[in-house]
Amino acid sequence: MSTSSNIAIVSYQSPCGKLLLGAFDGRLCLCAWARELHPGRAQASLERRLGVGACEMASPVTTEAALQLDEYFAGNRVAFTVPLMLVGTEFQQEVWRQLMSVPYGHTVSYGCLAQLLGRSGASRAVANANGANPVSIFVPCHRVVGADGSLTGYAGGIDAKRFLLGVEGRANL
Repeated sequence: MSTSSNIAIVSYQSPCGKLLLGAFDGRLCLCAWARELHPGRAQASLERRLGVGACEMASPVTTEAALQLDEYFAGNRVAFTVPLMLVGTEFQQEVWRQLMSVPYGHTVSYGCLAQLLGRSGASRAVANANGANPVSIFVPCHRVVGADGSLTGYAGGIDAKRFLLGVEGRANL
């Protein structure tokens, strides 16, 4: 049972762009780039799927998420411990859980991710699920690259993706 009828939303200014953090029912359900191509899409999808609204207010979860992001950007955190609420289709959630197994400082291609899921022909579906990730950074979709190792689309922009990979020691990309 939820202790709040709304998703608690706060802004977080990262070194590579503004993020919106959202928490519901004691778990982080949103970490979205404010400058993405379709701003507000992830939040609207969450509101629709959860059947609740959103309001600008901090919660213990958004406060902890911001603290852990500070540590991550300072190079002092390689894994996040904030409880997550993955809101999406069964397939999307499967992809996002697999993404969380990609180690800090490593990258994986869409094709490799599809193979890890036992769906070798589903690279495009994996890419679509990756793009629908509402909990960016915490579910590390920035660690997915093209088959040739090139940086591919990212909701926060390619510069943000490059920055995040640089934080993780992959400055050569």
